[in-house]
Amino acid sequence: MKPTRILTIAGSDSGGGAGIQADLKTITVLGGFGMSVITALTAQNTLGVHGIHDIPPAFVAAQFDAVATDIGIDAAKTGMLATSGVIRVVAAKIREYGIEKLVVDPVMVAKGGMSLIREEARETLVAELVPLAFVLTPNIPEAEVLSGIRIATPSDMKEAARIIWNLGARHVVVKGGHLAGDAADILYDGREFTIFSVPRIATTDTHGTGCTYSAAIATFLGRGMEVRGAVEEAKRYITEAVRCAWRVGAGHGPTNHLAPLTAPRTGGTPAKPEA
Repeated sequence: MKPTRILTIAGSDSGGGAGIQADLKTITVLGGFGMSVITALTAQNTLGVHGIHDIPPAFVAAQFDAVATDIGIDAAKTGMLATSGVIRVVAAKIREYGIEKLVVDPVMVAKGGMSLIREEARETLVAELVPLAFVLTPNIPEAEVLSGIRIATPSDMKEAARIIWNLGARHVVVKGGHLAGDAADILYDGREFTIFSVPRIATTDTHGTGCTYSAAIATFLGRGMEVRGAVEEAKRYITEAVRCAWRVGAGHGPTNHLAPLTAPRTGGTPAKPEA
């Protein structure tokens, strides 16, 4: 049996709740074979990021080549890409190896508030990587940066999704976790919107949710799902992971990546198409 090969291109989280560690856990639980290109090392725990060590772009390229030329890649996702040099190398390798099923999680700020991308790298991200994205998954603060508008309502989320889609991404998922009310995400494909909404879970243990969500989308895409189905299944997965979150550390604890294997399924995640 040939496994579904999923590559995560992201930073390492020494606390185990986000980044490469979260991605590999997610990919494995969802039935994929996880591989990694590490772009940065972080000294990190549930209380925040205490230090960042960037990986030289040439070594990022070497990791990418080693995986792609031997094992192959069915789908990939990006996370923390801190510098322009790393972003350019990653974009070049994605083009070189013809990776079409690419999920770009435009990681900009950690839960504790520390910036995870250099200021000059944001323009490089928009110019080099966003146009390669099959699915782009910004949260509200990231969508505000990318769109240039303030987001306070679901209507604002839709407008931001339109603006970001025009930057070149094939599909945009604006995540609504920072707004009040239900946890609603909006998918835009250039023609219509689809809303994925679940009741909000009262917890502060949400470290690594964006990484986990995007890794799940990439895994489902790699397994052959269409975008709407992949986002819907990923939303179910992250909801269970948050609902059953681990109580680890003194700050924002990690989600429970094993939840789908150990907890009963709690029902659907309604997907509602809208004009």
